[in-house]
Amino acid sequence: MASNRFTVQSFFLRLIFALVLVYASYNPSGYSFFHWAKDALFGEALAISPPFAMSAVILLIGWTIYLRATLLALGGLGLSLAFAFFAIIVWWFIDLGLLSFDSISVMTYIALFILAAILATGMSWSHLRRRMSGQADVDDIAD
Repeated sequence: MASNRFTVQSFFLRLIFALVLVYASYNPSGYSFFHWAKDALFGEALAISPPFAMSAVILLIGWTIYLRATLLALGGLGLSLAFAFFAIIVWWFIDLGLLSFDSISVMTYIALFILAAILATGMSWSHLRRRMSGQADVDDIAD
């Protein structure tokens, strides 16, 4: 029987998978599915291959799982509060001089990290809420 115990390690595992999903989909380095798709679809010749199609499907599965769980767990207000929370942290770091807008690439990496952190939080929210309040979600009853 699998354990439903939620730990810091289980959150970080969700965060690692979210980071892989987000950064594999797009990152400013030029090595991402976005760049691959741009070259395959809008390059000199249409270059859709089985690895390209499989990568697209795997990323779509990952995004579907993470987005659905996050939207159901946090809802619109929760998402707004999560984005506001992380935006204020970035604003604070800029105000302290620890970050600057000079590098669009660095700010893009930070925005992508924030997106992954929110997705990982959404995937973990039911566990966190149950631990904080003792209330189980309806989905948890069937387990």
